[in-house]
Amino acid sequence: MVKHTGLIKKQDIIESIANALQYISYYHSPDFIKAMRDAYEKEQGESAKDAIKQILYNSRLSAIAKRPICQDTGIAVIFVKAGMNARYDFEEDISDVINEGVRQAYLHSDNKLRASVLRDPAGKRTNTGDNTPAVIHYELTRGHALEFIVAAKGGGSENKARFANLNPSDDICAWVLENIKSMGAGWCPPGILGIGIGGTPEKAMLMAKKALMEPVNIHALIDKTEHDTLEALRLKIYQQVNQLGIGAQGLGGITTVLDVKIKDYPTHAASLPIAMIPNCAATRHIHFSLSGQGAAAFKPPAMDNWPDIKWEPDAEAIRVNLDTFQPEQSQTWQPGQRLLLSGKLYTARDAAHKKLALLIEQNGKLPDDIPLKNKFIYYVGPVDAIEGEIVGPAGPTTSTRMDKYTELMLSRIGIAGMIGKAERGKDTIEKIKQNRSCYLIAVGGAAYLISQAIKKSHIIAFPELGMEAIYEFEVEDMPVTVAVNSLGQSIHQDGPSHWQHILQRKS
Repeated sequence: MVKHTGLIKKQDIIESIANALQYISYYHSPDFIKAMRDAYEKEQGESAKDAIKQILYNSRLSAIAKRPICQDTGIAVIFVKAGMNARYDFEEDISDVINEGVRQAYLHSDNKLRASVLRDPAGKRTNTGDNTPAVIHYELTRGHALEFIVAAKGGGSENKARFANLNPSDDICAWVLENIKSMGAGWCPPGILGIGIGGTPEKAMLMAKKALMEPVNIHALIDKTEHDTLEALRLKIYQQVNQLGIGAQGLGGITTVLDVKIKDYPTHAASLPIAMIPNCAATRHIHFSLSGQGAAAFKPPAMDNWPDIKWEPDAEAIRVNLDTFQPEQSQTWQPGQRLLLSGKLYTARDAAHKKLALLIEQNGKLPDDIPLKNKFIYYVGPVDAIEGEIVGPAGPTTSTRMDKYTELMLSRIGIAGMIGKAERGKDTIEKIKQNRSCYLIAVGGAAYLISQAIKKSHIIAFPELGMEAIYEFEVEDMPVTVAVNSLGQSIHQDGPSHWQHILQRKS
């Protein structure tokens, strides 16, 4: 129990929240690093192993530079246990105090984090500019302390959350497996699954989220000789999900999940509510308490937590000059082939695509200052640069959100290809095939590493969109993998299928 020694000060809450969010933006926890290192050492899929290597090396680079692991620095999710006997030196709403800490964290001049939170979500969707408000969950408990769990949850993994009201006799593991298959790779595996079972729908979702805040410890569970019901279910789901062969980034491989965490709660006799929320390769959370003894202190992890590996451009990768690129060059590319891109490419995300569509509708073409014909589009919303940087961390966003614009981009605007992360939909793959185009992927979770390949950057259109503006990047040896080639062959279909057969034979 935390000893009470005085008033909990407003400034201590603000400082602790701000420092916690900064800390988790660039430090992975040691348990996660160990789990990822273990996954790297046992991975046999060549593409998946390279992706994990990039994630691990990116994690080390981010820790050294104190810059975000991922360009999506998340929406702040904060769990608060408030001791009923705690006393405070302020009268404001504690949510306002917490949000001031979030604001200061995301606007920190030495490590400005990307603001992704939008107000009026069903309307104008205007960026709040400082990533507030946080999503805050409160619980009253005994004692004098305030206990916090501070997390930063990326949109790619949040969008893959699942919920169902199952029948009491339904198979929970079967439901999880079916949903993992449908989730694709947009949640950036390998990562962690949080599962909530029971209660009511909202209780199940909250338990799934909170389960993700527990340490990665599946291997300790494997070593046990006896397991209770939830432990046995954790192991069963962990083993069967990894048997699917989805692998890192959906490229096909041995490890899809690093751990499975489950919380449950009593439920109605007629009900079996179940929720599942994944945590991506940018797993970010930290726990601390305040009891009137000052702000929380966060000790940096030892650098020897990270494995002594260094990612370098593959000598066998195909080097592509984007400035002289001709469409016929991509006709020989095969799914899973690694490329190194150099030259100019252009960024565009959801909001920019919507504006491009409006320009085409109004004028029949794009203005000359948006030169996208025969160029590659990179789906990214980078972190703002700090002093000495060309651009902040700039990893890919989930590509399926742009699927509805594929016909516009390929047939009417005439881009050469697209770069993002995760799989594309069936119709989009068909359009890529019809246009003899291609789709390439960068590694989600390697944003700071990728930013090192960007040598020049400036906005060419829609500056009012902030991180969703169209940038012109000049890159040098930017690593990507062919995900869909000009024949419509997809690594996200072939890779997992190949590895699933291998793993099933071994079992």
